[in-house]
Amino acid sequence: MDSALSQITARVRAAVADQTPLRLRGGGSKDFHARALTGEVVDTRELQGVVSYEPSELVVTARAGTSLAELQSLLADHGQCLAFDPPHFSQGATVGGMVAAGLSGPARASVGAVRDYVLGVEILNGRAELLRFGGQVMKNVAGYDVSRLMAGSWGTLGLITEVSLKVLPQAPGEATLRFECSQAQALQWLNTWGGQPLPLNASCWVEDAGKGTLFLRLRGAQAAVQSACQTLGGERQDNAQVAADWDACRDHRLPWFNDRLARPELALWRLSVPAQAPVLALPEGAIGPLVEWHGALRWVQAPRSLGPALQALAARAGGTAQMFHAEATPVAAAHAAPAPMQPALAALQARLQQAFDPAGIFNPGRLQPLA
Repeated sequence: MDSALSQITARVRAAVADQTPLRLRGGGSKDFHARALTGEVVDTRELQGVVSYEPSELVVTARAGTSLAELQSLLADHGQCLAFDPPHFSQGATVGGMVAAGLSGPARASVGAVRDYVLGVEILNGRAELLRFGGQVMKNVAGYDVSRLMAGSWGTLGLITEVSLKVLPQAPGEATLRFECSQAQALQWLNTWGGQPLPLNASCWVEDAGKGTLFLRLRGAQAAVQSACQTLGGERQDNAQVAADWDACRDHRLPWFNDRLARPELALWRLSVPAQAPVLALPEGAIGPLVEWHGALRWVQAPRSLGPALQALAARAGGTAQMFHAEATPVAAAHAAPAPMQPALAALQARLQQAFDPAGIFNPGRLQPLA
C-alpha cells in the first residue's frame, strides 16, 4: 500500500473510531449536485495514475484521483474511448468521481451507462477495510456484482480507490444531422428511427426563440453512417465544428442551460421517462424541455416550489423527476424533497449502507436529506 492510500486508510479508520462524518471528494466538479455537503473533506486526487492499460484487451485500470480528461486523452491516442460520454461539468473531474456519480452523457441511450462499463473496483469500506471486487474481464462475476453497485452510489457505500473499465474503439464513421421540427415531431421520428437498423448514437432537441431543432448524431461503420444520412435527410453538420456543441451539451454549457444563470430562482430538473412518452404538459412557470436520449431524458428549468408538480407529472408518464442543479448554494437542494422511494428500494438501500458503512460516516445526506 503506497503512502497516499495509507494516509487515507488511516484517516477513515480514525473517523470510524470518532464517528466523524467524511465528505469524499475528487475534483469537486459535481458538488452542485448534492442535497448536503457535510463532513471533513477527504481528497482522493492523491490517488493518481493509470495502473494498467491493454489497448488490445479493451481494458484500462486507473486510480480514483486520475484526471478524467487525461484518461480520455490517453485512450484517444490509441483510437479508443469511454463510449458513454461521461460529463465533466468543470475542470478537475476524476475517474473515481465519474463512477461514484454514475452520470452519462448524450450517447447513454445508445451505448449504455457508466455501470455497464465497470469491470472491477477497489474500495475502502466503512470499516477501513480495503476490498476488491470484479476484475479486468467481462466474465468475472460470481455472486453479487458489487463493482457496478458503486456506480451512482455517490460515495455512500465506500471510497473508490481504483477502477477497471471496459473501453471501446472510436467509431470510424460519424455524422450529425440537423432538423427543424416541433418537439412532438422529434419524439415521433426518434421512436420510429429507434426501431430501425440505424447507427443512432445521440440526440438533442431544443427550442430557441420559438423554433425547435433536433440534432441527431450517428456513429458506426462509414458505410452505415453514409447510408443513414441518405435515408434520414436533414442538414449535415461539419463534424469538427459540431463536436464542441456535443461536448457543451454533455457538460451543460449550451445557451439553453446558461440562460438559467441569470435567474437564480430557477433550478434545473432532470425528468427520466420512457422514450415513448409524449410531450409533457409542464406546469406554469416551468421552461423547456431540452430533450436527450431519444426522448428518455428531459431537462426542465423551474423553481424548487414546482418540484412536487414535476414529480407527479413524471410519475404519470412512468418515470421520475429529480432536481439536478440549484444555483443558490449546494445545500439549498436540501429544501427540495426527493421523489418518494418505494419502500422495498428504501429498505434495500438502508441494508446496503449498513453493510458497507455501518457507522454512516461516508457522505451523509448525499443521497437523502439529513435527518
